[in-house]
Amino acid sequence: MNPRGAWAIYHFELSRWFRTLTQSLLAPVISTSLYFVVFGSAIGSRMSAVDGVSYAAFIVPGLIMLSLLTESIGNASFGIHMPKWSGTIYELLSAPVSWAEAVIGYVGAAATKSVLVGVVILATARIFVPYHIDHPLVMAAFLALTAVTFSLFGFIIGVWAEGWERLQIVPTLIITPLTFLGGSFYSIAMLPPLWRKITLFNPVVYLISGFRWSFYGVSDVGVSVSLAMTLGFMAACLAAVWWIFKTGYRLKT
Repeated sequence: MNPRGAWAIYHFELSRWFRTLTQSLLAPVISTSLYFVVFGSAIGSRMSAVDGVSYAAFIVPGLIMLSLLTESIGNASFGIHMPKWSGTIYELLSAPVSWAEAVIGYVGAAATKSVLVGVVILATARIFVPYHIDHPLVMAAFLALTAVTFSLFGFIIGVWAEGWERLQIVPTLIITPLTFLGGSFYSIAMLPPLWRKITLFNPVVYLISGFRWSFYGVSDVGVSVSLAMTLGFMAACLAAVWWIFKTGYRLKT
């Protein structure tokens, strides 16, 4: 194990992000604020409570998770795709750094950025709506676990993408729709029985449900099921990353 190698990559990625800190934080905060204005104030004022929670407070976990998934995938995919595009990936592959250390550096930095954005949005939400967190430790665990899992997924996308335009395909056409259909703005219990069963095939449902439980103690599926699904997806992503470095898939060509 070469901790210096992992730290060098982690420090470099964070330094690059901090150079554009204002725009990196400002964009998600403004977007989330608009959601609160539109859904929380305009629409939420005309809706009754959901599972005993005011609608404006109910959507707080979903909005944080929406930003967290987007930021995790975007940060990790950009971080590994830049060396591929510039050709410096060969320096990484020839350096005395194992695949695990490289992943810790890139994924750790991406997850750290995403968690910081999530914390800022959590603080911003307090401006618009009062909310409470029943299980803060569980909330922090889900926040970190989701950030790491989807940073791994973003790392895979960054390796897979052959050009900059492909980096946006999966987040735009798959992740964002799944997040909107995963209970960010509603409880799946409000859906007809058939659509409720179909929605359970959406993995984002389990992330949002477990995260919302940590706030208000209410969820669409059991928190243990949410945790198991998240850990299962993380294990699948880790296996995929190991295979990428073992075979050199789109890294050595």
